[in-house]
Amino acid sequence: MPKPVCTVSTLLYVFNDAEQILLQCRRRPPHQSQWSPPGGKCRIDQGESPHQCAAREAMEELCLSASADQFRLCGIITEQSLDEQGHWLMFLFEFQPRLKHLPPEHEEGHYQWFDAAELSHLDIPQTDREFIWPLFWRHRGGFFVTDCKTQSGKVINWQSLQSSPPPHIHPAEHD
Repeated sequence: MPKPVCTVSTLLYVFNDAEQILLQCRRRPPHQSQWSPPGGKCRIDQGESPHQCAAREAMEELCLSASADQFRLCGIITEQSLDEQGHWLMFLFEFQPRLKHLPPEHEEGHYQWFDAAELSHLDIPQTDREFIWPLFWRHRGGFFVTDCKTQSGKVINWQSLQSSPPPHIHPAEHD
């Protein structure tokens, strides 16, 4: 039996001037009909770096001409599938410029702006709701690294490997 592949991907956290987050309602699996940040798979076979992937995905999905240095790496998540369903290495980036307009509809899905408080009422993937979004908000302006183990698509272990919240947050506020 061949070993499962590790997919390297990016997630793009994009904001407007009102500090609303841009989400995409996905048209295709994974997470079809759910809201998630735009992003996609790195072209590792072509030597594409995660930062280059973020810039390419911004062009392809958001029609943004962006350079790799406009993306700030804010988190890394490794996801190991214990039942051989494939592994993931995800790089989370915040796009530094603020968007002025909603991107056009894309074959992957359509976009909408949301206030942070609205996320709890949206249909978003369970792992995003329980783990990724809380980590992103706690570490926005900082950095985190986590390791996740899944079985049959469910998280069975989530471990923080590095937690560097932004300097303006007191350490007790992120525990």
